[in-house]
Amino acid sequence: MSPLIEIRGVARTYGTRGAEVRALRGITLAVAKSEFVAIMGPSGSGKSTLMNILGLLDRPTEGRYLLAGEDVGAFGHDRLAAYRNRHIGFIFQGFNLLPRASAADNVALPLIYRGVRPNERRRRAAAVLEAVGLGQRLHHHPQQLSGGEQQRVAIARAMAGNPFLLLADEPTGALDTGTGEEILGLFRRLNEGGRTVILITHDPSVARHARRVISLRDGRIIGDSGAEAPHHVGAGDGTATP
Repeated sequence: MSPLIEIRGVARTYGTRGAEVRALRGITLAVAKSEFVAIMGPSGSGKSTLMNILGLLDRPTEGRYLLAGEDVGAFGHDRLAAYRNRHIGFIFQGFNLLPRASAADNVALPLIYRGVRPNERRRRAAAVLEAVGLGQRLHHHPQQLSGGEQQRVAIARAMAGNPFLLLADEPTGALDTGTGEEILGLFRRLNEGGRTVILITHDPSVARHARRVISLRDGRIIGDSGAEAPHHVGAGDGTATP
């Protein structure tokens, strides 16, 4: 079976000749469906650049990226955006919620761009909020929610489109330790339900929640605890329907 993610010799350079910054230097990596992977490294290691490339937010300067068997480097801008919206969910440290929108409306927002009808958007938003333990908070606004609840809304928003890949960039960085543990437990349950989860972190105590840890330094992989056989608990294609 082909891996879900396969990158070969990927490099990313910023700037112009004479003032270049080499953020990634020849990364080769494969991730199977239904893996839970932490990409760990200090500031400047290249982990956020790698996440942006994996999430189709940026393109490599060199190398090749195959996602679900497709060479996404050959995609034009519009096709790339559509593919990203349909198949990848993002969770960030800062939550990125609309302050004047309810939890349900925040979750439903990505579905608008997919042309989902209003009734179906509301149904999906309610279902995923229930799945992350916020079934009683549908109409609450971000300022009425705790930090942990806001991050759960952000996770529900990422799940609403039923993506096969979840990318989480320092998702517990703005949370206290106990709440962070709860969020990481939620990621484990999502992974056990069949989703592929990639967690970006600088913190070894966060990375240990993943089943595989890849360490970066100076744009290179310096350690990889090793790919494991995919564990399919739930949907067999690496997705989970809310």
